[in-house]
Amino acid sequence: MDAETSVIPVAEQPTKTRAPMHLRYLGLLRTNRQFRRLWMAQLISELGDWFYSLAVYDLLLETTGSGRAVSWAIIIQLLPWFFVTPLAGVLADRLPRRQLMVLADVVRGFVVLGLLLVRSTADLWMVYALLGVEVVFAAVFEPARTALLPNLTKPEEILPANALSSATWSFALTVGAALGGVVTALLGRNMSFAVNSLSFFVSAALIQRIVVKETHVASRKKADAPRAGTWENLRAGEQYFRENPRVVALVLAKTGLGCAGGYLLLLAVFGEKIFPVAGHGVLAMGLLYAARGAGAGLGPLFGDYVTRGMESRMWKMIGASFLLMGLSYVAFSHAPNLPLAALAVFCGHMGGSNIWVASTTLLQLNTEDHFRGRVFAADFGMHMLAAGVSNYVIGVGLDVWRIEPRQLAGSLGLVLLIPALLWLPAAAKWSRRIGSLSH
Repeated sequence: MDAETSVIPVAEQPTKTRAPMHLRYLGLLRTNRQFRRLWMAQLISELGDWFYSLAVYDLLLETTGSGRAVSWAIIIQLLPWFFVTPLAGVLADRLPRRQLMVLADVVRGFVVLGLLLVRSTADLWMVYALLGVEVVFAAVFEPARTALLPNLTKPEEILPANALSSATWSFALTVGAALGGVVTALLGRNMSFAVNSLSFFVSAALIQRIVVKETHVASRKKADAPRAGTWENLRAGEQYFRENPRVVALVLAKTGLGCAGGYLLLLAVFGEKIFPVAGHGVLAMGLLYAARGAGAGLGPLFGDYVTRGMESRMWKMIGASFLLMGLSYVAFSHAPNLPLAALAVFCGHMGGSNIWVASTTLLQLNTEDHFRGRVFAADFGMHMLAAGVSNYVIGVGLDVWRIEPRQLAGSLGLVLLIPALLWLPAAAKWSRRIGSLSH
């Protein structure tokens, strides 16, 4: 094996004593005020997101009785990311990322309030239109947030910060999905919509208070032409990808993960039609989404323990995680009851979240700051495109081809074995070449 050098001070030094995970995470929140504000904004906003997502899916299933109706909603929540990617990446590399995030949160807060106007089947077009607008601003927000994170943390804090962010997303999903199902069933969908709107405004207020030196604004003038327009910035980003195949491979890791995006629809359908609880599909749906969140929360913590911050291990963890997720969805397709189905979902999303966190961390470590917005915009965009296509295929499979949900779930698991195999040569090549940006 080639000698390994370190990109970050502790990344490839397994002999150095590391503090226990809970102390590192709590210490990061306690000592890093700026990251703590970003983390709190994420927690509050994502709790609200899962309240309203389940309410939207329940509204469409109850009103139309069609799996394809939910499929279109999920596609609208995913596909705009891909088309907004070029502009979102350029904006995140040219403008202050913090202010972009604040603007996106405020706009989304008002957009979600529009769902309160949906009164009947004739108003369902508004659901799709408002979802689309909300997602456009989410596509601006997320690349800016991920690109900003390394500016708020020390190099050795990047992996714990990403793991904590993923665990927070998962906690929000677990709690938000479970509570969202109960609140929607007992208090109605409008309450869920109102909670989500409020969460965006609180998130914007927290992000506005972050104090950060955004070095990409100054470095852009040196890296790109001072008056370079959008087209020139896009070409510069394309050239950066051409010169950095390692970065391309890491972006494609999330694209492979997006191929499993059809599980968003399958979990809703399994909850509504296969495992309803007390006559309420939204309750079973909430439990399955909660299992997804719990697995996604614990996955990165386990991955952090196994990789110990070593880049070479992160590369190998991605392939193993694809395998785990694929086999888990095959098991999900055969689950005889809700508890075992939830267990399979839990295990599968332990793997999925490890893919997300490991690839994100490796991208942050191997991408120059003034290109980071464009790289993460492409990263999110390709992932969402694959997830949108996956959901469309699942929706057509349910409503047009009349394929059973269990068969589709098993097929989805088998599809994930493809990126697991394709990742083997990538991991073999780049896990041995740590610490150098040459290829």
